[in-house]
Amino acid sequence: MKIFCFATLAAVFALSCASPPADNVSTVPTVTPTPAGSVAWQSEPAKPTPQDEAEMLKADFDGTVGATEKKNKIREVALLTGVRTGRHDGFDRIVFEFRGAEMPGYHIEYIDKPVRACGSGDVVPLQGDAWLQIRFEPANAHTEAGKPTLAFRELTPKLPIVLELKSTCDFEAQVEWVVGAASPNRYRVLELKSPTRLAVDIKHQAIKN
Repeated sequence: MKIFCFATLAAVFALSCASPPADNVSTVPTVTPTPAGSVAWQSEPAKPTPQDEAEMLKADFDGTVGATEKKNKIREVALLTGVRTGRHDGFDRIVFEFRGAEMPGYHIEYIDKPVRACGSGDVVPLQGDAWLQIRFEPANAHTEAGKPTLAFRELTPKLPIVLELKSTCDFEAQVEWVVGAASPNRYRVLELKSPTRLAVDIKHQAIKN
């Protein structure tokens, strides 16, 4: 009887020390850290360059360093739905995309510091040695319920010329972004359709004296 009890206890002890079945083993997922300098908050993956934009990727344009203005009469206030940047051969591109088929009026020019936010007048710090102001009117970057149409208010692409962009106004049907540029190089403006976009290309090559 003593031998049987000892054998039984030994068997129970062996079972209690055995490893659990593989199906019951929990694992901790490996988390890959975001590389330094990458943009972790982007709400959607980068989109391929639309065909009409790709057809205008030549840098052999004269451009201007002066002000560019166009007033467009549209039926309703335009809604800004996207802002993106890209580096191309000889220039950097900024694209503003709007909902619907109508392009709002726009005013583009290099301005002096300090860059200020509309309404509050607060100084907006920006990288670079030149600041290109891009203003749309009539336009909004929010819905009628007050919800922003963009998931961000600034971009830091750190391209050769376009170092940083910040939203400085979305008030009373006026939307404004300012580009922090490495230098006040010549730029051109392109109006594109389907969807409605305004592309601003800034040359990499600085103005020669």
